[in-house]
Amino acid sequence: MAIEEALIGGAVGALIVGFLVLALIIFAGIYVYTALVFSKIAKKLKYKKHWLAWIPVARWFLIPILAGKHWTWGFLFFAPIANLVFLIIWTWKIYEKRKYPGALSLVFLGHLIPVISWVVGIANLIILGFVAWKDQK
Repeated sequence: MAIEEALIGGAVGALIVGFLVLALIIFAGIYVYTALVFSKIAKKLKYKKHWLAWIPVARWFLIPILAGKHWTWGFLFFAPIANLVFLIIWTWKIYEKRKYPGALSLVFLGHLIPVISWVVGIANLIILGFVAWKDQK
């Protein structure tokens, strides 16, 4: 009986560790991808400090800069609800600067619907990729 309990406990522990490792790999992949995206967008918008996209908190100050605002507007990312509103406004402006429809930034609102939140996250990553690497004429 004790051996079976130990085996089950070990299996559950291994499963939990496996999920944590998988989550860490996914998180790291998304972080690297978004850093590449915002760095590329900054380069294409001719912002000299594109490397700020790789610094976790600095990235939130880079977004208003790319939208044509002063960097201090980035503090709004720490205010609930205001962060979503201003993220949509600033990404709208960034998308328009890259000659994409600003309304694509409204995809963020899909995160308010829990059932489709993960689909919205993937769609947002795809949109950001297009904005970063595909030039509109």
